[in-house]
Amino acid sequence: MDAEGFRSLIRRRIKEVEALLDAAGDTKPVELDQSRVGRLSRMDAIQAQALSAETERRRRIELSRLRSARKRLDEGEFGGCIDCGEPIAEKRLQHDPGATVCIDCARGSD
Repeated sequence: MDAEGFRSLIRRRIKEVEALLDAAGDTKPVELDQSRVGRLSRMDAIQAQALSAETERRRRIELSRLRSARKRLDEGEFGGCIDCGEPIAEKRLQHDPGATVCIDCARGSD
């Protein structure tokens, strides 16, 4: 895949993540009034709220990684491992264009 192909992939992924963040909407605090909601329902709601917050956190991290990848691509630094300097495998970048290290460095190999 050439630079334009990666640019298109990154642009598409950024739009997807932004759409998911927009679709998530508000995360209202869980109502603690026992007269309105039972204890188990509150526990389920609290758990769902925590999962939703974690999902949003991970999406924001992914968005940041993709924007950084776009910046590296614009600066001509995309595709090189930041640890060892070797090229990152194209398949890895196609799967995760935000990857900053090669598979060997990700595994902790020398």
